Amino acid sequence: MDQVFVIGDVHGEYELFQEILKKFEPAKQQLILIGDLNDRGPQSKECWLLGMELVEKYHAVYLRGNHEEYFLDFMEKPEDWFPSYLYNGGKETIESLLHTGATQEYSPTEIAMMIRSRYKKLLTFLAERPFYCEWGKYLFVHAGVNLTKDWHETSLQDFLWIREPFHEGKNKTGKTIVFGHTITPMLYGDMQTTALWQSDNKIGIDGGAVFGGSLHGVVFDQRGLVADYELPNLKGPWQPDF
Repeated sequence: MDQVFVIGDVHGEYELFQEILKKFEPAKQQLILIGDLNDRGPQSKECWLLGMELVEKYHAVYLRGNHEEYFLDFMEKPEDWFPSYLYNGGKETIESLLHTGATQEYSPTEIAMMIRSRYKKLLTFLAERPFYCEWGKYLFVHAGVNLTKDWHETSLQDFLWIREPFHEGKNKTGKTIVFGHTITPMLYGDMQTTALWQSDNKIGIDGGAVFGGSLHGVVFDQRGLVADYELPNLKGPWQPDF
């Protein structure tokens, strides 16, 4: 492929996900999803099923995000993870998979059993998601990498969760690192902007769509950034909630 088309953190914003995909050109672009298709937004199930379809139809690379990991942790130990998962946006995902009110009607164990019985293929798919993708001079990853050593030695935890040590560290990898996870207003220290964040060959593409920000679809070729399609979420005011 001549280009890569990478989409930032979707977080259940299915309509924005569909809209940004209209810019994707399968004949010449490798599609990469940076992770966190689920949680917080209203349509996690639809986003996951579309993500699966894109992998199957276009060989898209769907990277694991910390929220995919959060969901898998909950499914593994529902009683242990239920309170924190709900607090971090899991309520919307569970009710998307089951029905509104399910988190109050059933125990965590019952919820996990129902999801396992109905979504076996989805659970297997999510468990197989890779942690990073290299494409020429680019490295795509959900949260970032450990810049204090060979980045290949980054822990799985850091691929999914790292923030300041990566944002503030010196990039000596020889790669341009494209990542999501941390919304760009936080990276700028300016809650009035949702633009791409670029520094030291690091590019943050999470515009905080689920918080009323925007969803980015960014095109790269081997020379550099080609285009940034930024779709604002017009359904509500900008309300960062961390």
